[in-house]
Amino acid sequence: MALTLLVTAAPLVQAQTAAPLSYGVENDIFHPVTAPHGMVASVDKTATEVGVAILRQGGNAVDAAVAVGFALAVTHPQAGNLGGGGFMLLRTPAGQTVAIDFREMAPQGATRTMFIGADGNADSRLSLTSPLASGTPGTVAGLTLALSRYGSMDLARVMQPAIRLAEQGFIVNQALAGDLAHYGRENLVHYANSRAVFFKANGQPYAAGERLPQPQLARSLTLIAHQGARAFYHGAIARQIVAEMRRRGGLINRQDLANYQALERRPVMGSYRGYEIYSMPPPSSGGVHIIQILNILENFDLAKMGAGSADAIQVMSEAMKYAYADRSQYLGDPDFVSVPVQALTSKVYAKTLAQRIDLNHARPSSTIRPGQLQPYESDQTTHYSVVDKNGYAVAVTYTLNTYFGSGIMAGNSGILLNNEMDDFSAKPGSPNLFGLVGADANAIAPRKRPLSSMSPTLVVKDGKIWLVTGSPGGSHIITTVLQMVVNTIDFGMNIAEATAAPRFHQQWTPDELRLEKGFSPDTLRLLQKKGQTLAIKPVMGSVQSIMRLPDGTLAGASDPRTQDDLTAGY
Repeated sequence: MALTLLVTAAPLVQAQTAAPLSYGVENDIFHPVTAPHGMVASVDKTATEVGVAILRQGGNAVDAAVAVGFALAVTHPQAGNLGGGGFMLLRTPAGQTVAIDFREMAPQGATRTMFIGADGNADSRLSLTSPLASGTPGTVAGLTLALSRYGSMDLARVMQPAIRLAEQGFIVNQALAGDLAHYGRENLVHYANSRAVFFKANGQPYAAGERLPQPQLARSLTLIAHQGARAFYHGAIARQIVAEMRRRGGLINRQDLANYQALERRPVMGSYRGYEIYSMPPPSSGGVHIIQILNILENFDLAKMGAGSADAIQVMSEAMKYAYADRSQYLGDPDFVSVPVQALTSKVYAKTLAQRIDLNHARPSSTIRPGQLQPYESDQTTHYSVVDKNGYAVAVTYTLNTYFGSGIMAGNSGILLNNEMDDFSAKPGSPNLFGLVGADANAIAPRKRPLSSMSPTLVVKDGKIWLVTGSPGGSHIITTVLQMVVNTIDFGMNIAEATAAPRFHQQWTPDELRLEKGFSPDTLRLLQKKGQTLAIKPVMGSVQSIMRLPDGTLAGASDPRTQDDLTAGY
């Protein structure tokens, strides 16, 4: 599909260099965790400690990342998983950057209209909570592929901590307890296998401070540790998944599992004010549009405007509109549709978009391009980052989609299944339950991977890793990761400050500028005068990031929106 470039003559603000970077702590309000050798940042303290222990034992960042991924499947079942999928971006000490796509795939029996109800409209109950909601999982294939090609330890060794946590149990934290009490009652409780794991004999979910054992999951993890991915896709676990799907009317069959493959793809790459930006390619939309927006912003002096200023927010939010408008039309699984990555990430194209941005007047979304966004994508995803002393860096974002996925557990495997089929456009051109619409590029088709916003991202300076970052957040992921890059490069924030700074989001439609609380009332008034429709809403994202300082020290931060003290190093 061709992408037309329209050139206008509106003047641009002269671009300047980024703000001077000063990462000393004497004047900082927020302070990162620092360490000289290696670091892990994740949403769960126990999983973080697992990763650091692997690094201490001499493992590289890939070994640690795989260990964290399997540990999160135990300790963070809201999103950590074996029955879901995601993306990994890694960089080797030699400077090779690789994207591993282990996104779920639509089963062979999937059809374009499978989620259309009797009234002719998309039925989100079918795509979110029914057995039809699950795509063929990719996590086990992705983690084992990464370890076999780039790790230094064997699978059994890096999985041992996860097996131990599942066998012996772990102490439930406040976040999991709250999610079990709320979301668990919405979906897990309706399925006997899931209820037996996460709810006690008295019918109550596990509470904070209680120990949660998962012996069935421990057996599945042990099978994978000894037999590799074959146990999941061909062996005993595969039989459990297929039997559960057959019993409940789901679509995943033996052939779907046997044919699943995680893929290495070429990362999307761009540059921003002298830094190299690497991010995830399609079927993620994240990397393409992070680079597209950065290309637009490079035409403006954000450092001079200042962090949190009305002018900086105006420029960034207007740039977001153009990117999300393009996302709705052009993005999908590159194995099924032609995605114009080169055109979308062209600096020439970005300059034409920058020329349309008016510092003083917000452009109505209806005048940019008609239509709506891709379908709903849950914010219950998780991201983690790992850096080691030898120069390996890994960013992983993976998910079940909504909290605890479909809620369905595959037989006695202890494995929760995803509801990622909801990320397809159930009925292209028609609003779903959330008022969002997708395009033909993301229509359902057998063996197709649904479009995602997950955006694990690496930033390189002078040939060395400078920043590793990523976040959950559904459609907010792109703008959350974008602001981490801008906060650190343009505004000179340390990694903790960049993470804690209040966020904003504009996704073209609905035509509103969503903001977290914390922005100056004066800034909000100025934005309203520029024509922005403001909406103060709950917090967005849960960023887990690591930065390498000029002296080689690693500085990390976990998002305070989730919980503090989740980053650790040695």
